[in-house]
Amino acid sequence: MLAAGLDVGVELDRARARRLRRELVRHEALGKASRSLARRDLTQRELAERLSRAEVPPAARDEALGRLVQSGAVDDGRFAKSRAELLAERGAGDALIRHDLAERGIVEEIVETAVAGLEPEAARAERVVERRGATPRTVRYLAGKGFSEDSIEGSCGEAIAEEAPPAVP
Repeated sequence: MLAAGLDVGVELDRARARRLRRELVRHEALGKASRSLARRDLTQRELAERLSRAEVPPAARDEALGRLVQSGAVDDGRFAKSRAELLAERGAGDALIRHDLAERGIVEEIVETAVAGLEPEAARAERVVERRGATPRTVRYLAGKGFSEDSIEGSCGEAIAEEAPPAVP
């Protein structure tokens, strides 16, 4: 523990003991953060919240986050891209993807970059319609999955016309 000023034959006085404790706290914080990341990828905010719940002191938490971000182990851009792709594969629209990423603490410009890298929303909506059919129920499904009105109209125009109430003169 050279960082704490320890070496063979050196007396462990109060100042060295304090330094040793600070080093141990930083080491524990980095260990907790690493174990959290071993399970799944996390955003900076999610990892900070986990460390806070684990009662890691703010200074040690910030240092651990900084080191993990600097090393590339925590990367909000990479997380946003992979999460957006996963949600798109599961049939989510752009609005749902944006909401999910924003809820995880990812800044708007990274969210927009991740969404821009996806297959166009209209094409994803069309695939859902091909699988489920162009029915009023599919229209409601797409709306619930966060697809825009334009994407829904483009892929289910006939079903929307069927669901619309008759015009009153």
